[in-house]
Amino acid sequence: MRTRDLIIVFVCIVLAIGLFVTAGSQLDSINSQREEMKLVMDKPENLPPSLAFATIATGAFRGLLVDFLWIRADRLKEEGQFYDAKQLAEWITILQPRFAKVWQFHAWNMAYNISVAIPETQPEQRWRWVKNGYELIRDEAISDKKLRDIGLYHELARIFQHKIGDTADEAHKYYKWELAAQMNPLLTTVDMESVEDNNDFFDLLAEAPRSWDELLSDANVVELVNALKSADKKFEDQDNFAANYISLREYAKNYNEDAGLVIDRYRGSKILAKFDAFAKAYQLRKEWKLDPVLMRKVNHKYGPVDWNDPNAHLPMDWRHAYTHAIYWANKGLEIATEDGSRDISSDENNTDRIVVHSLQNLFVLGKMIPITVERQVATDDPDNPIAIKQSREMFLRPDLRYFKPYNEAIMAVIKKYDRDDDRGTWETMRNGHRNMLRNAVLLFFESGHKEQANKIYQDMKELYPLPEFDVPVAEYCQKRMIEKLENYGYKDALGQITAALREGYYNIAVGEEEAAAGNENLAKLLFNHYMELYGDMQRTSLPPFETLKFTSMIDFVTDQQIPIYIRKDLFLGRLYQDYRELYDRLEEELNKKEQKTE
Repeated sequence: MRTRDLIIVFVCIVLAIGLFVTAGSQLDSINSQREEMKLVMDKPENLPPSLAFATIATGAFRGLLVDFLWIRADRLKEEGQFYDAKQLAEWITILQPRFAKVWQFHAWNMAYNISVAIPETQPEQRWRWVKNGYELIRDEAISDKKLRDIGLYHELARIFQHKIGDTADEAHKYYKWELAAQMNPLLTTVDMESVEDNNDFFDLLAEAPRSWDELLSDANVVELVNALKSADKKFEDQDNFAANYISLREYAKNYNEDAGLVIDRYRGSKILAKFDAFAKAYQLRKEWKLDPVLMRKVNHKYGPVDWNDPNAHLPMDWRHAYTHAIYWANKGLEIATEDGSRDISSDENNTDRIVVHSLQNLFVLGKMIPITVERQVATDDPDNPIAIKQSREMFLRPDLRYFKPYNEAIMAVIKKYDRDDDRGTWETMRNGHRNMLRNAVLLFFESGHKEQANKIYQDMKELYPLPEFDVPVAEYCQKRMIEKLENYGYKDALGQITAALREGYYNIAVGEEEAAAGNENLAKLLFNHYMELYGDMQRTSLPPFETLKFTSMIDFVTDQQIPIYIRKDLFLGRLYQDYRELYDRLEEELNKKEQKTE
């Protein structure tokens, strides 16, 4: 090698060493800035072993490996190999724990793709995968990794709103039942009664101690806790103490009898009430990642209005998937607006849509009642070709009290997007609002609230002056009803059938027997028309007509917008006189409802 070449090699080596030394001297500063900008997930010593290994093993080639895994995962998804795609997505979350899109993909894949790959005859298995999907984002990405990305909140809210709340999945009725059943024990007072229309209960949850140390500063509570520990060994595990207490209140037979006697000894005391509120708030935070303080805030902002005081909001039903969707979407929007200088993203306007669409769905399907439905199913037994199958379902009915919260929310969103750089979103929001007003006018009118229907109609004419609104409200509603029959859907059928039945109960109250019979016949015709179209599809089939009649009757008698002398004095009086058996059944149901709200 010539001298000139040796000199060049030597100079290059010196330069390389110098550059390495210079780069190394900047490393501490760069790492400090990364931590200040929150670009580092954890301190190195806190890294999970799997992530630490993957980081060290792949070194500078980690980005290339991730790209390869993404391409492979997407190809497996397109080929329908969802389980293999799930495994690859798990590896990507290890390699890119702060990349929100991988968490969204992973959750969506489990909740939507893997769940429907399981036969609809195994709804419990489908439900497990739907849960896996929302728990991945809620419990790992948001809670454990502390990711603050609105796209994650949008995806989480969408699973609750669309996958569980809507009817696209054949097993949606099972999902609704399971969600309600799991939430119900956390939504009862110390006396195990429902908290419907009870803001005081949510005040207790929000103000309950947040930690065991704070709770056990009360010597009287310590006495209760020690008594339960002595009564059953299950209570020796403090991490699961609150869960065991709630389970004891639901299923006392699963615990030693002495544990039940402890509850009996403290029943009615302030000590038990304090611990009960703590246990339920603790479980809401631990298992559901729901903050009771934010739950109360969401109730006051979006809850159904109190007919006695239209400016007051009653609690939302937290057994409802739409309520969970609103909670998580609202939380994501709060995070997005913390930086006032940011540009509104597609994730943000889609999250706004989650809120208003969920409120709209609560208006149409907000009231929940558990029912057991019997249906005929074909069997392989030639001697018994038809069998009766019972299924538990959560029957949903309109809740007109949600109109005002919806209307206020959508008007605020329309105002938010009244911007020169986003006229498309503004226009679609206005179109959605106009269509909702059309439906609200008809539903209020058919439910007998004609004054309210006319008020909404006049507001709609002012906001959206169109020729179709240049007719009296009654004529408009008749045209809308005909249009609905031509494009009959589940929500349309449920609203119209319920409204016709309620109008019939009004006729009974004022002595219009022929009109009452006519409205019931109309409801029956609507029911038969819908069942002829969709009755063989279990996911969109209606409950039996008799069930619809009875639940609509409960709605009518408890509707505070109807004068009390009509719905109770006149209507119940006619039932007592002419339909005594039905009257007794209704009274029993109403007594249960009143006891739950005391």
